[in-house]
Amino acid sequence: MVLEVALLDVKAGEASAFEQAFARAQQIIAAMPGYISHQLQKCVEKERRYLLLVQWETLEDHTRGFRQSAAYLEWKALLHHFYDPFPEVEHYELLLEGNRL
Repeated sequence: MVLEVALLDVKAGEASAFEQAFARAQQIIAAMPGYISHQLQKCVEKERRYLLLVQWETLEDHTRGFRQSAAYLEWKALLHHFYDPFPEVEHYELLLEGNRL
C-alpha cells in the first residue's frame, strides 16, 4: 500500500466552493483501479489549508493509472484552479503503526 499525501492551500474565499467541488471529484478517484480509500482533512489553524490522503495499492496506480487517465482530466478541471500555490504530492510506505492500548 502507498499513501499519497498532498497539502492543499486553497485561494482565499474559495473554501466552500472547493469543498463542494471535492465532494463531486471524490467519486472520480474512488472509481479508479488500485484506489483503496481517501480522506480530506481541514486544517484547524489555517482556514485555507487542507490535507488530502489517498491510499493506493501501488505507486503506479496513482502515477500512471490515475494521472494518465481521462478521469484525471475531469479531476483536474474540477479542482486544480482552487490551489495557490499548486500542491506538491508525495508518496509514503508504512513503516510502523501504533494504536491506543
